[in-house]
Amino acid sequence: MIKSWIHASLIALSACVLLAYQASSQDLAPPEVQGIWIQPSAQHPAQPVWGHADGIRVGLWPMPGPRGLLRIYAPYLGHRDDRMINYIAVEPVPSGTWQRGFSELEESQLDGDQGLLMWSSSTADDDDPRKPTEPSRGVIARDGDVETLTVTIHVEPFRNGAHILLQVHFRSDRPYEVSLSTSLAGESVGLTACILTATMGNFARLRTLHLADGTRSSHDLWPTFSGYGFAEHVCFPLSDLIRIPNGDALFLATPDEDDPSDAEYEKGTFIGWHYYGAVATQYWRDETPAPKLRGCVNARATYWASDSSIPGGISIENLELVEAFGEGNTLWFGVMPGRYDALPALTDSSGEP
Repeated sequence: MIKSWIHASLIALSACVLLAYQASSQDLAPPEVQGIWIQPSAQHPAQPVWGHADGIRVGLWPMPGPRGLLRIYAPYLGHRDDRMINYIAVEPVPSGTWQRGFSELEESQLDGDQGLLMWSSSTADDDDPRKPTEPSRGVIARDGDVETLTVTIHVEPFRNGAHILLQVHFRSDRPYEVSLSTSLAGESVGLTACILTATMGNFARLRTLHLADGTRSSHDLWPTFSGYGFAEHVCFPLSDLIRIPNGDALFLATPDEDDPSDAEYEKGTFIGWHYYGAVATQYWRDETPAPKLRGCVNARATYWASDSSIPGGISIENLELVEAFGEGNTLWFGVMPGRYDALPALTDSSGEP
């Protein structure tokens, strides 16, 4: 009885919190188009959103959703500008352990609320905490013929002693990818790893992993899992990952439905879980894969904070590449329109099919 009451309370609280976030973000100045880019308004308080005017974007709380997570937006799939296709969590692992910190679950040491605070700046050394609603506009620069937009994201220190800095980087020739680089800030403890994990595969109902020797289905990976909670992680070594001619490693997942927006949901399923828009391939790309790099996934049979079954059964929730920590480690996260097995092979690292 107590367990059921706690679970029901969590569901109700999650819905209330989401509605509160949506209301607060509507009171903020919307981002502005600057050439090919979207940047936060210079008029504060402002929505903290950066990226391509016609491509992938990244946002921070108080945009809708939990704190402690990067929001990934793909409006080119037919989504509203504030409809995230996925979240990315920061999960540092101190040296000598494999106990992760969880950026969205920890209680903030700055204000006591759940979810670590994140804020932005133009440079890494500008590390004084500031309101997320007073965002940096980011730095526009050129790399040869390519225009870039870069913003630094500060994450408040974790309780395990990790203090992480993220550099978010967009390139004009990669409209469907964003680069995320991790480094240590302040007096951080040393790390075994700093895992960046895409945490909301259930929204798009990702079920098919694309690997070097073919595909694997979530139904095959977790054939007996049911009920509430997460299925255990399954990991694949570098030798199982797709490699493209320039050496990059890809870890890709797609829906197994022809049209994910044409699904029948269990009565009572929160409207926010109803997928709409085009099919897309979501993936991580590593330009310098180390021999011990692994691609890891877990899964759910019900939506998070809910008893509602996922249409079509168990699907991938977390999608991540795991590697030993190195200062400035960089991964690219992509949301490519279309299904990978129906796209021409990726022949370079441009982010275009």
